[in-house]
Amino acid sequence: MGYLTSLVLAGLIALPGSVAHRPQQQPSPQSPASSTDAELAGKVLKVRRIYVESFGDDKASKILQAMVINSLAASKRFILTENKEKADAVLKGTAIEKTSQEVHASGEATTVAGAAGTISGSANRSSASVTGASVAHAASIEDSVLATETIDRAAVAVRLVAADGDLIWATTQESKGAKFKGASADVADKVVKQLLHDIERLERGYPR
Repeated sequence: MGYLTSLVLAGLIALPGSVAHRPQQQPSPQSPASSTDAELAGKVLKVRRIYVESFGDDKASKILQAMVINSLAASKRFILTENKEKADAVLKGTAIEKTSQEVHASGEATTVAGAAGTISGSANRSSASVTGASVAHAASIEDSVLATETIDRAAVAVRLVAADGDLIWATTQESKGAKFKGASADVADKVVKQLLHDIERLERGYPR
């Protein structure tokens, strides 16, 4: 029995797939891309207090900045601060608002025409006569409409920068206005909705 046991043990050691010679599996190193994504995701999820930087000095930029601040405050997700040093991240942006005129023309035309006539005649060896009557009339009605529509367009490109200066999130949104709101208010809502959507995906463990 001792000899057989020795042979069995020797065979187990010699087998390539045996436990004794199975190399330990090393964890696969994380790729640089996934490592970067994970780091940025962690920074986004830590943002609670936001400072919104000026979008520009013109009227349209100031309006869009105010709309974005209102939308962020309404989300109840973040604390808006006027103290840049206390912020977890700074929201920076560039806004554009354009107003254009579009002309719409339409027209309709109706024409009515009619005619009537009679001819009669008589003849004999000494004389001949012809009598006739003719009536004609026409009427035309034209109706055209020319309308000018004013269209407001707003676009904004924003980026969220962490306190250490890293760019952690960005989006570009545009709008021609919604049913119950203007273009500026609508595009501001789109920015905040996109930010909340991306944060929700990160919280669920999905990539942005």
